Amino acid sequence: MRIATLTLICLIGLAACGQKGPLYLPEPEPKQEESP
Repeated sequence: MRIATLTLICLIGLAACGQKGPLYLPEPEPKQEESP
């Protein structure tokens, strides 16, 4: 059941990248991208 985990990680990563809101997994990103 590793495929499910990988798929979830992929989906979460894509969602975070698309929505620009890593609410699922707090990635080490600089807090300098808070510009409207």
